[in-house]
Amino acid sequence: MARQFDIPSYYKSEITSRIKQGRRMVDPKKKDLSPSILDFGGVRFIFARHFGFCYGVENAIEIVYKTLEENPDKRIFLLSEMIHNPNVNTDLQSRGIQFIHTTLGEQLIPWDELTRDDLVVVPAFGTTVEIKEMLTRRGIDFCTYDTTCPFVEKVWTRGGQIGQQGFTVVIHGKPRHEETRATFSHSVQQAPTVVVRNREETLILADIITGKIDRDRFFEVFGENCSEGFDPEIHLNRVGVINQTTMLASETHEIARLIREALEERHGPERIADHFADTSDTLCYASNENQNATYAMIEKGADVALVVGGYNSSNTSHLVELCEETISTFFINSSKDILSDRQIRHFDLESKSIVATIDWLPDTRPVDIILTCGASCPDIMLDNVLLRILAFFPDAPPVAEVLAEYEHSVRQPVVSAS
Repeated sequence: MARQFDIPSYYKSEITSRIKQGRRMVDPKKKDLSPSILDFGGVRFIFARHFGFCYGVENAIEIVYKTLEENPDKRIFLLSEMIHNPNVNTDLQSRGIQFIHTTLGEQLIPWDELTRDDLVVVPAFGTTVEIKEMLTRRGIDFCTYDTTCPFVEKVWTRGGQIGQQGFTVVIHGKPRHEETRATFSHSVQQAPTVVVRNREETLILADIITGKIDRDRFFEVFGENCSEGFDPEIHLNRVGVINQTTMLASETHEIARLIREALEERHGPERIADHFADTSDTLCYASNENQNATYAMIEKGADVALVVGGYNSSNTSHLVELCEETISTFFINSSKDILSDRQIRHFDLESKSIVATIDWLPDTRPVDIILTCGASCPDIMLDNVLLRILAFFPDAPPVAEVLAEYEHSVRQPVVSAS
């Protein structure tokens, strides 16, 4: 049985939690990726098989709220946002927690203002070796309140292992993301390391490996995102790929494939085991499950998709990218962004800005709406979005009635046609 975390009741859901529970009862091994549907007549909500809080996020939330409860008289600091969800972070700040850094690493509170009596909580993304060493020198305990996701730590461990075996580490990630900065910091302790952002950068790296372009190009593209003393002629001879756990798993697989093929071209397929480390076991199961469930949901089709989460959430933005390839998609922070049945406020990934769209809700009846969220979004926020939209459909049956019908339907055995 999966571990149950103690998270605040106001993050819990009355609607989407019952959808998840219904699916767990009939599919405990998570083999069925088909979406769930709540049918309200004029509007049908389509939910991915997997969405919302993951193991690492629930673990972090349990630790930080327990820290608040057990230390009412202490000053408590987070190194940065605990997770990329503004509603959770705002709630923590309202309870007195202060953030030392922004998500991009900019200092908000000088280190000199901290004392030995203060408590410092490490966010779910982890932190750098340098910050840990600095806190230790100052006599500040951070180990007791470390919410680093176990799957992030797994990536660090694997990076260290292949580094000790003489491989260079390539990190697939966003260079300025807290997790990638932390992973880079741990990786360089054991191995030459370089960060690649996407497939396009990987193609450049592959051409450097095969000698199609010279080493100067490496420093033009990766000079700010590689370890000190990196020599592409030496350090791209034996390579392993690890990733920021919230990146698209399919893209990480593609990046690893391109680097492997470049090394095969340089050294020959028969010698690839000496030059490429298999690190596929480091992919985060939660990110992978959410992304695969999103693919399955998209295949079923819909009229519009709403993806809920923090605008700086990497895993959420990737779900948006997947949906918007084929469906009119809106990336919203909460139900408050649905201004009316005609106007919606949402985040545009391309321009990195908040925009408003008119006539976002199609006139089709019934209208099929994909409703999903990232790993740092509480389920209750999907409930609020669903209820907000139902207000535009006054003839819709009661939620309790639709939920009961749904729960009955998922318990029915599937009879195959003969």
